[in-house]
Amino acid sequence: MRFAGVAVGSAALTVLTVAGCGSVTDRGDAAAAVAVRTLTAVTAEDGAAACALLAPDTAAELEQSADKPCAEAILAEDLPEPGVVVASDVYGQRAQVRLSGDTVFLAVLPGGWRVVAAGCTARGDEPYDCVLQGG
Repeated sequence: MRFAGVAVGSAALTVLTVAGCGSVTDRGDAAAAVAVRTLTAVTAEDGAAACALLAPDTAAELEQSADKPCAEAILAEDLPEPGVVVASDVYGQRAQVRLSGDTVFLAVLPGGWRVVAAGCTARGDEPYDCVLQGG
């Protein structure tokens, strides 16, 4: 009987491990979808849709720096068109989505993934240089 319990326990652990990996993959896919939807909305000149996907601090910083409502200001930013998703990495409540031609950073907030920074370019050992970012 003890052996059966260990086997069931091992099977349950295997299921939890596989489910956990699937969960990370699903979360990465969800973050990537938000990144692409945001850039697609900007390309389609739908500033309201793009702003709805921004983290509140990012939208507020954009409005303050542009002295315009978010829906207008985001369309004036030099954000790239959405590219192909190259990779999506999830780190707890944060994600980095690398697209061909852009890197987007996101955070999980009430309501799901929201863009914290976009139009980001790696600079070697220095922090990313981002066109759009929160305060």
